[in-house]
Amino acid sequence: MTNRLAQTKSLYLRKHAENPIDWWPWCDAALATAKTQDKPIFLSIGYSSCHWCTVMEGEAFSSQAVANYMNANFLPIKVDREERPDIDSIYMQALQMMSGQGGWPLNVFLSPEDLVPFYAGTYFPLEPKYNRPGFLQILQALRRYYDTEKEDLRQRKALIVESLLTSAVLKGDASQEAEENELLRQGWETNTGVISANQYGNSFPMIPYAELALRGTRFNFASRYDGKQVSTQRGLDLGLGGIYDHVAGGFHRYTVDPTWTVPHFEKMLYDNGQIVEYLANLWSAGVQEPAFKRAVAGTIEWLQREMAAPAGYFYAAQDADSFTTPTDVEPEEGAFYVWSYAELEQLLTSLELTELQQQFTVTPNGNFEGKNVLQRRHPGELSATLETALGKLFAARYGTTANALETFPPAQDNQEAKTVNWPGRIPSVTDTKMIVAWNSLMISGLARAGGVFQESLYLEIATKAANFILEHQFIDGRFHRLNYQGQAAVLAQSEDYALFIKALLDLHAAKPENRFWLEKAIALQQQFDEFLWSVELGGYFNTASDASQDLIVRERSYADNATPSANGVAIANLVRLSLLTDDLHYLDLAEQGLKAFKSVMSSTPQACPSLFTALDWYRNSTLIRSTHEQINSLISRYLPTVAFAVVSNLPENSVGLVCQGLKCLPSASSVEQLLQQVQQSQTRA
Repeated sequence: MTNRLAQTKSLYLRKHAENPIDWWPWCDAALATAKTQDKPIFLSIGYSSCHWCTVMEGEAFSSQAVANYMNANFLPIKVDREERPDIDSIYMQALQMMSGQGGWPLNVFLSPEDLVPFYAGTYFPLEPKYNRPGFLQILQALRRYYDTEKEDLRQRKALIVESLLTSAVLKGDASQEAEENELLRQGWETNTGVISANQYGNSFPMIPYAELALRGTRFNFASRYDGKQVSTQRGLDLGLGGIYDHVAGGFHRYTVDPTWTVPHFEKMLYDNGQIVEYLANLWSAGVQEPAFKRAVAGTIEWLQREMAAPAGYFYAAQDADSFTTPTDVEPEEGAFYVWSYAELEQLLTSLELTELQQQFTVTPNGNFEGKNVLQRRHPGELSATLETALGKLFAARYGTTANALETFPPAQDNQEAKTVNWPGRIPSVTDTKMIVAWNSLMISGLARAGGVFQESLYLEIATKAANFILEHQFIDGRFHRLNYQGQAAVLAQSEDYALFIKALLDLHAAKPENRFWLEKAIALQQQFDEFLWSVELGGYFNTASDASQDLIVRERSYADNATPSANGVAIANLVRLSLLTDDLHYLDLAEQGLKAFKSVMSSTPQACPSLFTALDWYRNSTLIRSTHEQINSLISRYLPTVAFAVVSNLPENSVGLVCQGLKCLPSASSVEQLLQQVQQSQTRA
C-alpha cells in the first residue's frame, strides 16, 4: 500500500511512498488540513543521496508503531530540499538556532496555525541509542507538550520568529564595518585561513573558499598565509585524493577524514561543476599539475557517460550506496567503487599491482572496511602501465572498456538497480532530475575548462545543456527550477537565476564574439530583478514575490554552503553585465547589494567568501576591448576580474583597449603593454 508520495516526481519523496506513515507533500491542502485538525506538522526534509535520510527511512519511517502514532497525532509532510531549498533554508536556520548545528535529515515540528517551528533535530533512531531517545518517545513527548504547555509554546515560537526576522533583515553595526579595501583583505585572509589546514574531521571541497584564496594571490597581501600554496594544496587534495574517482572520473561529495582518503561516496553534480572550474583556473594561473588536467578530463568523461541526458541536460546526483548482489536487502556504501586486495591480484599483473601500490594507497588490509579506496601518493603523470591497470579496473566495474562505453544508462531506483542485468557491478542509483542551479555550475565549469584547455568538446557539451534550459525551463515566460523527464516544475529560485546568468556570461567569455549568450543573460537578469530584488533592503530574496505565500519569512541567502551563495554570484554578475553593456544601472544594483551585506561581511567573513569575490569584481572590474584573435589568445589566462568585448574599430596601431571601472586607459600598442595594463587594473583596489 503506497501513500501520496507515490504520485510525486521527486525520487527522494518516492523513496518514502511505501512507508506506513501517511505522508503529504508540501502543499496548500496539507497545511490547511493540519490547521483544521489542529495537528502539529512533522516536517521532514532530505534529499535522495543523503545516507542518514535513507537510514531513517528504513528504520523509524518504516515502523508501524511510529506510523500509527504519527498518523493519529501529527500531519507528516515530506520535502525534497533540492526541489524547495527556500523551505529547507528557513527551517535549517531554525534548527541551528535551537541546537547550534545542522544537517540532514532535517526533522522539524511546526505549529499548524503559523508554520513556526517549536522543536527540531536531525537523525532520530527508532530505538533509544547514541545518547538519543527513540523516535516514538520524541513524538509522544512533543504531542504532550503541544497540548499542555500552550503559554511556553507561544513564548518559544515568538523567540524563534523574532530571531528569524532579525536574521532576514541583516541589520549590523555600521561603526564596526571596515573600509572596502581593508574589508577585501580581511575577507581573503579569513577565508584563506578556513581552508589552509584541517587537522581533524571531514574534508569538503569548499570551492568558494579556494576560489577566493586563488584570486587574492594577485594582491600580495601581507599575511601569515601563502595564498598560492593554499590554493594549490586544495587542488592537489582534490586531484590526488580518494575524493576523486581515479578509475572512472568524477568527484565524490567529501572525505570522512582529514587526509582526503576515504570519501562519502555520493557524486553530486554541483561539486563536480565547481571543481572543474577551479582546477581549470588553477591551471590558467600557472599551476599546471598533470593530475589537474587528468581529473578535469576524467570528470567530463564521467559526465558524458553517466550524467548527461540524451536531451543535453545533466542529472543531479549518484547515491553513495549500491548493491553487491541482486538479492541484497540493503545497499552498501561505496560498494561500486572500492577494491579488495584479492580482486586487484586477480585483475592485474604483478608488475601492474606493484606499481599501483607504489603510486596509490593500496595494501592487503585496505583503508576502508578491509577494502581499498584509491588515493594517489604523488603528483605528476601516471605511467602507461598504471593507466592500463586503471583501465582494467574500469572494465571490471562496468563490464567493458572505457573506449567501448560511450553512455552508461542510469539506475533510476533500487528496484531497477537490482533487476537490470548489469555487465559489471551493480551501479548506484542516479537521481535523474534536472536542477537549473546545478546544471549552471557544470556549464560554467565546462566553459572555463574549454577556454583554458582549448577543448571545443567541452564547450559543445556546455552549449547543449544551456540551450536545453533556455528552450524548456520557461512556462508562460517564467523561469523554472526543475525538469522531470521533459516537464519543467517549480518556479526558479535566486540560485537558479544567479548561477544560470553566470553560466551564460561564462559561455560568452569563452566565445565573446557571439553576443547570443550575453543577450540571454540580460533578458533573464531583467526577470530576476523584477521578481526577486529587494527594493527596501537590497540584494535578492530566495524566492519570487508571488511564490512566497507559504513561507514564514523571506530570506536573502548570503552564506556559502556546498554551493556558492546566490547573492554573492548575483552581485558579481551585475558588475560583469555593467562592463559588457555600459549600463550603469547594473553597477548601482551591485553597489546596493554589497551595502546590504556589508555588516555580515565585516562580522562573519568566513560565512560568505562569494560576497568577497563579488567585492573583488566591484573594486577591480576590467574590460578588454580587442579583436577576436587577440582576445582568443587571452582566454586561457587567469584574469579573474576581466570581461572581454570583441571590437573591430580599435585606434590605429593599437592591439586593445583596457577599461577599468568608469575610465579607459590609453590604447595599448603592444601585447606586453596590454597585459601590463590588465594586471595593474586587476589590482588597483
